Amino acid sequence: MNIPADLKYTKDHEWVKIEGNTATIGVTDFAQGELGDIVYVDVDTLDDTVDKDDVFGSVEAVKTVSDLFMPLTGEVIEFNEGLEDDPEIVNKDPYGKGWMIKISFTDNSQIEDLLDAQAYQELIGG
Repeated sequence: MNIPADLKYTKDHEWVKIEGNTATIGVTDFAQGELGDIVYVDVDTLDDTVDKDDVFGSVEAVKTVSDLFMPLTGEVIEFNEGLEDDPEIVNKDPYGKGWMIKISFTDNSQIEDLLDAQAYQELIGG
């Protein structure tokens, strides 16, 4: 199981890469494995400000649809348009080309609520 140490994580199995006041968000290797083959990623919150823990989109897999929860309050500034034609890239490269959204955030204190790699490993029973 791949859990990069330089990322932050949520209990809902999203990863967060912080770069200044921008965060890139996707689902973890564990999450894509649990979902199975991903067939569609739906994000209709582009240019919207979404509160922490609110739904920013969903992932549809062969067997299920799963909501995606915002790890930090922020404005969705970019959607990975590559997922429209190739959603299964989330299965192949969840931490790289399979990223989902980028947000602009202002409340740095919310970062403290995220899990580090070790805490996330413990959460999933590693």
